[in-house]
Amino acid sequence: MINILKTTTVLTLMTLTQVNADDTAITVYSTAQAGSVSPQQFNNRGAHVPGYAMVKQDRMITIEKGKFELKFDDVTSQIDPTTVSFSTPNNPGSAFVLDQNYQFDIVSTQKLLEKYVGQQVIVEQTSGGKNKSVKGTLLGTNGGIIVQDSDGSVIALSKYDSVAFPSLPGGLLTKPTLLWLLKGKKSKEELARVTYQTKGMTWWADYNLTLKEDKSQCRMDLSSWVSLLNQAGSSFENTKLKLIAGDVHRAELNRPVGRVLAKSMRLNSVAESDGFQEKSLFEYHLYSLPRRVDLPNNSTKQIELFPAASSVECSKDLVFNGSQVFNHHYYNVIQDQNYMRSAKPKVKAYLSFENSKKKGLGIPLPAGRIRVSQMDNDDNSLEFIGEDIIDHTPRNESVTIELGNSFDVVGERKQTHIVVSKYEITETFEIKVRNQKETETKVKVIEPLYRWSNWEIQKASDKYTKQNSSTIEFNVKLQPEEEKIITYTVHYWWK
Repeated sequence: MINILKTTTVLTLMTLTQVNADDTAITVYSTAQAGSVSPQQFNNRGAHVPGYAMVKQDRMITIEKGKFELKFDDVTSQIDPTTVSFSTPNNPGSAFVLDQNYQFDIVSTQKLLEKYVGQQVIVEQTSGGKNKSVKGTLLGTNGGIIVQDSDGSVIALSKYDSVAFPSLPGGLLTKPTLLWLLKGKKSKEELARVTYQTKGMTWWADYNLTLKEDKSQCRMDLSSWVSLLNQAGSSFENTKLKLIAGDVHRAELNRPVGRVLAKSMRLNSVAESDGFQEKSLFEYHLYSLPRRVDLPNNSTKQIELFPAASSVECSKDLVFNGSQVFNHHYYNVIQDQNYMRSAKPKVKAYLSFENSKKKGLGIPLPAGRIRVSQMDNDDNSLEFIGEDIIDHTPRNESVTIELGNSFDVVGERKQTHIVVSKYEITETFEIKVRNQKETETKVKVIEPLYRWSNWEIQKASDKYTKQNSSTIEFNVKLQPEEEKIITYTVHYWWK
């Protein structure tokens, strides 16, 4: 325990009581990959926070004519002092900064002891159940403290209860401080605005989707929340909050370019709620919360991003990709006869929806984690059925969410014939899909044509569609306990 018997007066830059306008506004950016952030990972305050914020603070100051010094100790401990901007918005040029010092020698027990070497202190110690007070000159602090009494005797104390100091020595601060040398035109009270960039803050988006599925249709409810993390080293009360969404380039040494979580989001119904309101800013989008919030230090806060959308049209798809080839590229011809000869992968379940107004949504969605639940009608409880990461999705585009693997629908794929010559390959496959459900189901069978870019389907047992330049798709309808066999032959050539 440390007691300070007398404190010195420190001049601070701004007082809150005289400002009725926006005292503090924070704009938060995120450099995290979508879905990669979890609040639990930041329980250790030493963890790197993937984001930053711009802080704007309006305060009243007393300007003196000529050169004068002011201290501003209302900054975060993770401030970037090179980003500080000072202005007097009501009367530009009333005062300007000649130079700035960022002082971060924060007071601590050890620093106080070191500052008082050679000076008078009072040490309280309990020994044998009795309290003893030692007053003298502090000689050293390594491995305990050494005090010289007024009679010249020296006492070494490895354990003690408290040390009392006569004052807080110069050069030690209770919080990070900006010290300005300013030049004012004349003495007066003036509104000053300080803006700076700080580390230790970020935001991310999370979605909650509730699936409502029956035999005739697929519907869903969608809500979204923003999570804000503040580990900047300072609490903000009654703060105006903004979020920047877009790909903001930052020239940081030894770090990848920052990628902000979201892009466009124009919310048609936000004006009627307390959610964020969006507008364009340069090539990005700015989201402003119409109400003020408190952002305590070392805390995570959740705020609704947009009003929940109800009864959005959707579709559930079962997809069988027997080769498990995704996003392939034609770098070289694949001539290995045994390549992808047979496989029995799982049939995957997907949920998809069109992000359009006519389907019940039409809200550009920022990238983030989306969690899907479905109602168990027997006891009206929501059960978790899967989650995925969605990319930035503008209006009128589709979203596809991978939920998991089908339990009752299975598939297998095998090569039944292949002929390889110098500049050609002809290959035949057999695909089996079985439905062990008690209800009818549909399966999309995806076949990537991966050997080379020049190909032609010579024959097929079923009708297919060409998804893109390298993929075909068969749509299969299966009755309960039915098996469907699909065969096709593909011819490749490369000269």
